[in-house]
Amino acid sequence: MIHLPSPARNGGIALAEALDGRRTIRSFAPRPLSLDQLSQLLWATYGVTDRRAGARTAPSAGALYPLDCYLAAGAKGVAGLTAGVYHYLPLDHALEAMITGDKRREVARASLNQLWMAEAPVMVIITAEYQRTMGRYRERGRRYVHMEVGHAGENLFLQGVAIGLGAGIVGAFDDEAVAEALQLPARHEPLLICPVGYPADASR
Repeated sequence: MIHLPSPARNGGIALAEALDGRRTIRSFAPRPLSLDQLSQLLWATYGVTDRRAGARTAPSAGALYPLDCYLAAGAKGVAGLTAGVYHYLPLDHALEAMITGDKRREVARASLNQLWMAEAPVMVIITAEYQRTMGRYRERGRRYVHMEVGHAGENLFLQGVAIGLGAGIVGAFDDEAVAEALQLPARHEPLLICPVGYPADASR
């Protein structure tokens, strides 16, 4: 387990400024993220805001939290972090190392050969375990899960802008191939892939 630096909970740019600056990025500079940036990004996406209540940064039907976030990091994707696939643990604000090696190109190939994705230093993959929500809400719960992943994805985008990063968003992929590349648990179905890094024009 790799404990991440504590996320900042104040400061930064105004929300309106982040909204105005949000763009989908498909070209990235070859520049690694810092561990602090990664910490902030994952916390904003799906981290804990109230430890006693267990509340997260994204709303969840019945507070059941069916999503899991995974990180595919390149060889120089994050300063001080080995290339590999990691599982984000919100309650510990930590990463659990799953497999070693750069899996970005495999994920890009599984995403209908969108090889631009592999240029990003890291990819955040958001998955769902539907039964966590559908066990209570039955078929309606599927809709609630899809609402939740939208909230988490927008959190990632806005936090990225606020710390000088950009993100892409990919929904076109072969579910089974992505799950195999990342060695996801059987019940964790990939819903969204967000390549993240410095926009290419930021390096000029």
